[in-house]
Amino acid sequence: MAGNTATPGRTVTSRVLAILGSFDAQHRCLGLGEIARRAELSLTTTHRLTGELAEWGALMRVPGGYAIGSKLWELGLLAPAESDLRQIAAPFINDIHAATRATVQLGVRDGADVLYLARSAGHGDVAIRNGIGSRLPLHATGVGKVLLAHAPADITGGILSRLDRITPYTVTQPGRLARQLQQIRMDGYATTAEEMSLGACSVAVPVVDAEHRVRAAIGVVVPDLGRDVGRYVSVLSIAANGIARQLN
Repeated sequence: MAGNTATPGRTVTSRVLAILGSFDAQHRCLGLGEIARRAELSLTTTHRLTGELAEWGALMRVPGGYAIGSKLWELGLLAPAESDLRQIAAPFINDIHAATRATVQLGVRDGADVLYLARSAGHGDVAIRNGIGSRLPLHATGVGKVLLAHAPADITGGILSRLDRITPYTVTQPGRLARQLQQIRMDGYATTAEEMSLGACSVAVPVVDAEHRVRAAIGVVVPDLGRDVGRYVSVLSIAANGIARQLN
């Protein structure tokens, strides 16, 4: 439970990490009081540490409070696996975008979330709730469902036990989602219909390396899949295979 006093015995490092961890895809801009509450720190400590983080570039001052600064994104790009994957995938993402004119997304599993590494915005009025570097729950997106279908059993079991409803169409019945995941493994692709954002549907496929490991998932977001699922799957599969060949 969040409070207004610092937890005794916490190190400076743990307090800084708690401040940074108070931001997420649904909380991109936070006031000082919100940060203190979410990080479970005193207002005085929060004020001092956020000031230091802003001076270094990990946070930036914006109207209404603070947001994550560019320094953290620059450091994140240095991660070898993610950096290589982003660079390899970039031309294929451009190809998918050119062929579909849809929003294209590349993501990897990070714990119980999908972490989005790359994105190319499409045309048309589609509600997108994520950008590069953001996280979303695995069970509510096409890219996430692909990754969840190939996740270790303990990860899958934990997620199935706590399915949050994000829109009226989010699948929150464990049995139903488990059947969907089995079908995804059989079909080689996943689809969603307004499960993460109203007015947005998606289809995604896995990026599988030579050792048969699912390294990432790539997908498109469109207003309506209609009868175009097969075309999207074909375009995505060609790109995913191309990415996989260069990863090996």
